[in-house]
Amino acid sequence: MSTVDKIALFIDGANLHVTCKALGFDIDYRRLLGEFQSRGTVLRAFYYTTIIEEQECSSIRSLVDWLDYNGYTVVTKPTKEIIDASGCRKVKGNMDIELAVDAMEFAEHIDQMVLFSGDGDFRSLVEAVQRRGVRVTVVSTIASQRPMIAAELRRQADVFIELAQLKLKVGRDPSDRLGPRQDERRSSKIGVL
Repeated sequence: MSTVDKIALFIDGANLHVTCKALGFDIDYRRLLGEFQSRGTVLRAFYYTTIIEEQECSSIRSLVDWLDYNGYTVVTKPTKEIIDASGCRKVKGNMDIELAVDAMEFAEHIDQMVLFSGDGDFRSLVEAVQRRGVRVTVVSTIASQRPMIAAELRRQADVFIELAQLKLKVGRDPSDRLGPRQDERRSSKIGVL
């Protein structure tokens, strides 16, 4: 009797956006979810991003709303405005800690973690999750002009998936507009946890 892998997706939204931009395509998040549902039981699909509070009508707000209604667990926090020593205004936002905490807490419930990020800061997280017996797949790219994944993260992963090779399976047709449409909204989330 074969068992089906229990999978959780952890998407570093900002990192995935920059990676896709470097590869010249956008993600169709419905197709992305379907791709990994075909590989096992997806217990959760987490999406992490920061939000600029003053921007009510930004494209990220539309995406976050759509994801929230279509099976993703969206984790957001507001960006912080910082004035540096020279008086320049900078906007800062990072979701690495939130992603890492959730991954460590969720590790006991899954067989496989799929991390959508090339950020080398996640190498220690990957190693810690692996010590708990979880296989870790990292999705990023080395196909762009400048590789978008840190070498140490790629080496630490059990499996590396080249995002460019997933383009036909998870890429969005440029003519499609992703947005919250009433007929696609649903209140249920993925999984049982």
